[in-house]
Amino acid sequence: MKPSLMRSTPVLLALCAASAFAAPPHEHGVGRLDVAVEHGRVTLLLEMPLDSLVGFEHAPRNAVEREAARAALAKLHDAARLWRVDAAAGCAAPTVEIGAGPIEAGEHGSHEPAHAHDDGHAHDDGDGHADAEASFSFECSAAERAAFVDTGLLESFPRLRTVNVQLATRQGQWKTLLTRPMTRLPLVR
Repeated sequence: MKPSLMRSTPVLLALCAASAFAAPPHEHGVGRLDVAVEHGRVTLLLEMPLDSLVGFEHAPRNAVEREAARAALAKLHDAARLWRVDAAAGCAAPTVEIGAGPIEAGEHGSHEPAHAHDDGHAHDDGDGHADAEASFSFECSAAERAAFVDTGLLESFPRLRTVNVQLATRQGQWKTLLTRPMTRLPLVR
């Protein structure tokens, strides 16, 4: 995971560390979302195969793939479309950080093949698979009041079928699934 993505919050770091041992293998169409709600902040960490994001897992090789990469990165940066935290939490627009390795390089015209990195960026893991990571950190006046997050994630990325979600709130930690046609992720049990 990108070092700057890991600076999020202590609660989220604990959640990620606990899930690191049980992380499912790379599976096309399946993403992972870690959500932490703590005093003053709601943080969402998203990880998904590049195939689910753009339909390929290498640096774009032609104009069609470069456009697909550009469009996918624009969708990831459009946090207002992807995530709407319950208004009761009083959240400002989020800080967004994205690591999408091979397609980011291709976005700038590189035709280098994807390769493994140790710097936390999305990467080809040696068997032709690569992941994208994104962090969305909302500063909130009353984060603990958030009862839900509305999402356009599955609508924005049709190749993404299921998202394994881990939540950490004042009520504890639990797991759930986000699948079509769901657009609301409950933050309370």
